[in-house]
Amino acid sequence: MRTAESYDATESRWVAVAMLTAATFIVVTSEMLPIGLLTPVSDDLGVTTGTVGLSVTITGVTAAVAAPIIVRHNRFDRRTAMLMLMGLLAAGNATAAAAWSFDAMIIARVLVGIGMGGVWAFAASLAPTLVAPRRAATATATVFSGVALASVLGVPAGTYLGALVGWRTVFGAAGLIALAVLVGLSLSLPKLPVTPEETVASIRTLAANRALRIALIVVALLVTGHFAAYTYVRPALEQIAGLDADRIGGALLAYGLAGMAGNFIAGWCAARRPRATVISIGVAVAASVSVVPALGGSVWLAIGLIATWGIAYGGVSVATMTWATAAAPNERESVSGLFVAVFNAAIASGALVGGVVNDQLGVSAALWVGATLVVLAVGVAIASSKPKRVG
Repeated sequence: MRTAESYDATESRWVAVAMLTAATFIVVTSEMLPIGLLTPVSDDLGVTTGTVGLSVTITGVTAAVAAPIIVRHNRFDRRTAMLMLMGLLAAGNATAAAAWSFDAMIIARVLVGIGMGGVWAFAASLAPTLVAPRRAATATATVFSGVALASVLGVPAGTYLGALVGWRTVFGAAGLIALAVLVGLSLSLPKLPVTPEETVASIRTLAANRALRIALIVVALLVTGHFAAYTYVRPALEQIAGLDADRIGGALLAYGLAGMAGNFIAGWCAARRPRATVISIGVAVAASVSVVPALGGSVWLAIGLIATWGIAYGGVSVATMTWATAAAPNERESVSGLFVAVFNAAIASGALVGGVVNDQLGVSAALWVGATLVVLAVGVAIASSKPKRVG
């Protein structure tokens, strides 16, 4: 087996990056699959759709807890760890497909959360090590494009197939895709042992890093704000803009495609000016979200705003990850684990905050609260000291 140092074939290195991208695609698709399958799952398992919705929260919270623990205590070659985690993800999806009760579904979603947290943490930190330093930003952006692709293709495809062949088949298919990615990773990844100069920092050590604390606070506020609003984008488009189901589908497709473009644009910019890139993203997200309540019945304005929102938020993962690792460049793997924990906790928090506000004050209020949190994130970023320039 070749080591990372002897793994010199450029094409082979990019195949490995592509497989890491496939890994982020299937973990995020697996996390979000229940969103499009709430009704059939609830009917089969005899619970409410709201209860089934908790399966997404369970996965996010599990990933948030698991990511830093896995990175901190991993004793395996990172290639081996990735294969084990993908196997766990496949097992979680297979268990979901066979779930005989909601209790079994919870077990399945916990397994998915553990696999997701570890895969995302390792994939984000490994991508730059597989290519030349000058291509590190491109490799990182490529891996994070799997997240955007899951939104554009994975979740909608799961919803469509669920209507055709049933929700159990969809979860089973996700498990098979996870196994296929496992095989691809086993064939493309070199051995990736932790070298003597690498350390795994404790959370306490990382917490003492002021620049990293600021970056993670910005992540928490920005992602919480986004999901407080985005979780309720469909009712917002229905109630405020008056879009029907077909046009909402088109608007969300535009959001996803724009997000993929935003991911690569932000990756290129963040490699040069990570803080400025994050600030620009925050301003664009806040502006887009805050204008949605004033849409009235303008269909094209609605689609334009959703696309703008998509291209901005599409760059959040890669830009904030680049900023965080710039704050602690020698602790990339530990930072990645902590980043994934904060990111997934923010997703769960955003959905919760948005839900409470939506139920109490309406969908427009949820959008305003989301925009306010993003503005706070921008304020923190502007007030912070400039991080070390990457590259």
